[in-house]
Amino acid sequence: MIRGAAALLALCLCGCASVTPTHPDAFAFGVMGDTQYNPREEIAFVEMLSRVNREDLAFVVHVGDITGGRDCTDELYARRKLEFDSSAHPLIYTPGDNEWTDCRRKKSGMRDPLERLERLREVFFSDRYSLGARRLEMMVQDRCIEGPEGCRCGPYPENRFWTRGGVRFVTLNVPGSENNTGHDRANDAEARCRNEANGLWLEQAVRASERSETRALVILLQANPWHSRHRAYDALLRQVQDSARRVKRPVLFVHGDTHNQRVDQPFLDTLGNPIHNLVRLETFGSPFIGWVKVTVDPDDPQVFRFDPRLHALVPPK
Repeated sequence: MIRGAAALLALCLCGCASVTPTHPDAFAFGVMGDTQYNPREEIAFVEMLSRVNREDLAFVVHVGDITGGRDCTDELYARRKLEFDSSAHPLIYTPGDNEWTDCRRKKSGMRDPLERLERLREVFFSDRYSLGARRLEMMVQDRCIEGPEGCRCGPYPENRFWTRGGVRFVTLNVPGSENNTGHDRANDAEARCRNEANGLWLEQAVRASERSETRALVILLQANPWHSRHRAYDALLRQVQDSARRVKRPVLFVHGDTHNQRVDQPFLDTLGNPIHNLVRLETFGSPFIGWVKVTVDPDDPQVFRFDPRLHALVPPK
C-alpha cells in the first residue's frame, strides 16, 4: 500500500512504467518480500509467482521474511526453497529477521538464531548460483575476515554481487528486529562481525561502481534501517549515503520489513534536502501480497522506473 507523500513521488516515478524502453541494454527485474506468513498467504504467493513467471524479467529478488515468525523449522525452509525454485527467472534471496533472528521467540519454537542462520546458509546459499529454474551465477562473500589469529569473522555466503547492463547489484544480510543486537554476548558478537562483513562487501561493490561504465548501483536488504529504537543501522545509513556521493550515478536502496510499499527519497544531505541520486524502494508486505517491477532504461536519466503489482490482500483470520 502506498501512502501519503510517498504516493505522490511514486506516481511521478512510476508514471512512465508502461512505456517500453528501446535501449538494447534495457531490462526489468522484480522485487518482493515479507510474505508467506501463513498457509493462505502461501497459496496467494504461489499464484503470484506463477504470474511473475510469465513476465519478461532478468531476475527476481526476495528481500526476506519468509515465515512470518510462526516457525523456523527445517521443513518450512525446504518448502520455501521449493517455491523459490519454481520461479522461471533466477531468484535471489536475502534473509530476513523472521527466519533466523526472531526464531528465539516462543511462538517460533525458542530456537537458537545462530544455528538457524547456519541452516539457512546450508539450504539457500550452498553455491554461487541463484535459486530458480534458470540460475544466475554471482560473486559470493565466501571468504572469512582474517584476523591476527586466522579467521575472525565469516564467511557470509548469503551476500551476493552481480551485474546486468552496467547496473551493479549487491545484497547484504541486514535483518529487522534491531539487527540481532541487544540479546546476549554471542549474538552481539555475531552482529558486529556481520556488520563489518556487510560494510566490506558494500565497499567492494561501490569501488566497482565508481568505474566509468557503471550506470547505477542497487543495494538490497531486508531491514527498514529507519525503524530502530536503538539506532542499530546508523552506520549502514551513513555508508549508503557516502556510497551515493562517491558513485555519482543513480543508487537504488531496496528493503522490506515495515510492509509499506513506497518509492521515495528519505536520505537527506546536510541541508535537509533529498540526495538527488539516491532513491528508496520498499516492497509490499503481509497481508498485501505483491511485487514491484523495476524497469532499467539507460535512456532514462533516472535509470529506474517502478510498476507496483498488488496481487492479493489476505487479511488475518
